[in-house]
Amino acid sequence: MSDKIIKTVQSKYAAVAGSGLSSRQESVRQVAEAFGYGADELASIPAEANMGLSCGNPTAFASLKPGEVVVDLGCGGGLDVLLAAPKVGLAGKAIGIDMTPEMIELARRNAARSAGGKMPSNIEFHLATIDRLPLPEASVDCVISNCVINLAPDKRAVFREIARVLKPGGRLAVSDIALKKPLPPEITDDVTAYVGCIAGAILITDYEAGLRETGFAHVQVIDSWADLNAYAKVEGSSGCCSSKTSLPIADQPAKSSCCGSKSAGGGQPGLHEGVAELLSRYNINDYAASVKVYAVKPTE
Repeated sequence: MSDKIIKTVQSKYAAVAGSGLSSRQESVRQVAEAFGYGADELASIPAEANMGLSCGNPTAFASLKPGEVVVDLGCGGGLDVLLAAPKVGLAGKAIGIDMTPEMIELARRNAARSAGGKMPSNIEFHLATIDRLPLPEASVDCVISNCVINLAPDKRAVFREIARVLKPGGRLAVSDIALKKPLPPEITDDVTAYVGCIAGAILITDYEAGLRETGFAHVQVIDSWADLNAYAKVEGSSGCCSSKTSLPIADQPAKSSCCGSKSAGGGQPGLHEGVAELLSRYNINDYAASVKVYAVKPTE
């Protein structure tokens, strides 16, 4: 099932990369702001870097310093990499990792656009999965991520890779979705809820335990109390995307639905297609939370 999930996620993210979703749409901008991005931050980067896919703002609490190497797992269109790069400066490096070629291409375009047409010297992007990072051991000061680890079928493998690439004393500062209590089967078996960052989430207690068992110290998984119903703001203009898919994840075709491009009515597609209909029957905030995840790799 893991391969099926990965292919489905890749297909959906590829569709969103070419969708035209950006901060130019008020609904997309509202989602980013609901999860902690300031209007000035969004205005400082190309509009196409924000597609309303966030569940937090990791650069706001990563405490990045000049000269540091920061890696963003699942960088998408480059939103957090572009915000991190000025913080680490030209003596540092901001690296984006994504498994979807279309997202990597979009991120590189956005980075070049942000610097007047040339890729900044302190930014780079790599096509890879987040459980197999193309980075040397102990080469990174800080790992960030934004609503992506929940999509990984093997989260322990991701934690091990983070630990491998972090320097001793390096830190993890992640925004993610985690569960307060188990989800109803209707949600866990729904591919749109998985791709929409809900069904693949694990319990907060399991998140903490997984990081500790990997060897991390000072582990904290903190509920940010953000309203997950914010995703419905994008769904409100998504036309065909408001209908629910009933196929279980294992049986869902990997190809994009009609939401992979602009609908006939001109509505914008959204990665969280179908989640809005589920949210109409469940208060997702009762089950899941946008969390801030902190952890440190011990020095010994």
